This record gives sequence, C-alpha cells and structure tokens, in this order.
Amino acid sequence: MDDQDPGLRLVHLLRAVTLELDLFAAEFAGRNGLHPTDVRALIHLLDAGREGVRATPGWLGAQLGVNSASTTALIDRLERLELVRRERDTEDRRRVLLVVRDEAVRLGWSFFGPLIHEMVDSMRSFDEAELVVVRRFLLAMRDVAAAGRRARREGSAGE
Repeated sequence: MDDQDPGLRLVHLLRAVTLELDLFAAEFAGRNGLHPTDVRALIHLLDAGREGVRATPGWLGAQLGVNSASTTALIDRLERLELVRRERDTEDRRRVLLVVRDEAVRLGWSFFGPLIHEMVDSMRSFDEAELVVVRRFLLAMRDVAAAGRRARREGSAGE
C-alpha cells in the first residue's frame, strides 16, 4: 500500500494512539505491581459492568484469549490485591461472577482520571456530528480488529 493512502495514514495514527495508551497502561501496571494482562482484565471487567454483562471467569478468559489455568491465576492475583472479588451469581448459584472492587476503581481513576479528563476536554473542540463520525469509525475499527483476532485464533486452532 502507498504510504500516502489516507486509509493507511489513519491506520498508522490509530496504531500510534494505541501505543501511547498501551504505554500509559504499562506504567500504571508497573506502579501498582500488576502485569499488563491484569490491567486488560480490569478494563474488560469494568466495561462488562457498564454494559450489564455478567462476567464469569470463562467469559474473562475468552476476552483475554487465555486458557482457564491462566485465567484462574490472574483472578487469584487480582483477588489477593483486593481489586476483584468472586461472588456467586444470584440467578445461578453454580456460576461465579467477577466484580471489580471499589478500590480498583479508585486506583484507576487516580491514575487515568487526568488523562480521561484531558481527552474529554479535547473532544469539546468537535461538534456533535463529528463525534458521531469518530464513534462510528472507532466502532468499525474495533470490530475489524476483533474479527481479525478471532479469525487468527480459529485458524491456529486447526494447525
């Protein structure tokens, strides 16, 4: 592809934003004795809570693309750090749900809050129609990336 292609230039810019956010998350992980996968797990659990998804260990493992032993070790680690708790599902007592503790939310906001506020402030320079387009673009890019990851995982399962 031509480096002057507008689509490719946007892909490079999206990658640069992703790398900056990843470095930010890695710094948070390092300062708090976490592995980067722990941070990704917390983000998935927070997003699940916002979306009303009942997060189980199996669900979390699927989101992270890790096996059940790795998922258990990760949850044990987050539980020891008092960032997550396991609780029985009131609808199905056989099922365990994962809940992010208030301390994890406070810890995250203390580190990421200033960045989030700066990002939201920056968005105020865009009108509503522009933000709708940006949202549509980001959702499309997320869906393409997720589909690509799933296809690679399913393709490697047969190898």
